[in-house]
Amino acid sequence: MSKPPSSRGIGDRLQHWLPRLVLAPSFVLVLFFVYGFILWTTWISFSDSGMLPDYTWAGTRQWSRLWSSWTWGIALHNIWVFGLLYIVTCTALGLLLAILLDQRIRAEGALRTIYLYPMALSFIVTGTAWQWFLNPGLGLERTMHSLGWESFSFNWLIDARMAIYTVVIAAVWQATGFIMAMFLAGLRGIDGEMIKAAQIDGAPTWKIYLRIIIPQLRPVFLSAIVVLAHLAIKSFDLIVAMTGGGPGNATAVPATFMYSYAFSRNEMGIAAASAVFMLAVIAALIIPYLYSELREPRS
Repeated sequence: MSKPPSSRGIGDRLQHWLPRLVLAPSFVLVLFFVYGFILWTTWISFSDSGMLPDYTWAGTRQWSRLWSSWTWGIALHNIWVFGLLYIVTCTALGLLLAILLDQRIRAEGALRTIYLYPMALSFIVTGTAWQWFLNPGLGLERTMHSLGWESFSFNWLIDARMAIYTVVIAAVWQATGFIMAMFLAGLRGIDGEMIKAAQIDGAPTWKIYLRIIIPQLRPVFLSAIVVLAHLAIKSFDLIVAMTGGGPGNATAVPATFMYSYAFSRNEMGIAAASAVFMLAVIAALIIPYLYSELREPRS
């Protein structure tokens, strides 16, 4: 027996509104705690805030103080070096490892697990482990000396000129496996008929990858860059665990600068200005890429 029209109408309305009602609390919380605090931080960056929030409008005074700080200049230089090396190295190594595993080699599952394992570790664990490993008095250098290689020296961790590169090494070690998995999934999704046709035509393997396979991985490259840029900004805990921002300010980045000014130097206005600047830079880099991807017609 069919249901009455009124019952069907109530059921249709409930089916229509139930997903919205379930998602509404999460949407409100995200709207408040993410975008609400973005607006609050932006206002603080133009206020006269010090140790505590002060909502008195101060114009661009905090921004002027930010850009006149030599520590901020060092942090920008370090994040540029770290981010560039981190993104390029992880992308290149991840692609190479994915191509290697795509050859259906033996023990592929075991190798995938080994490469992906570092990503399961927190940045604190990774930073602490590499700090022990690269510490001249505890790790690699001391081990080499105990084995009889007395002339061996690797003191990058305590060398102000080289310390930022030790952070790059640790970060690349942790993220490369994840990027490899992304590229491997992309490689497995490429139509094999195109590759077979190129092989029948006599195209060498390197040319097939360069002209057919890699161009089709453009969405994966975009995703990898977005993920790595996000992880680069989140490198605060890795740097704190590994170098503490030192020696001196040799490994200071905008995230450590912001934390230092907000909680150690009691300069909330400058810290907010640095946070807003980082957000603006990330948005300026990522939004155009996302727009170009989303506006392309889908087949």
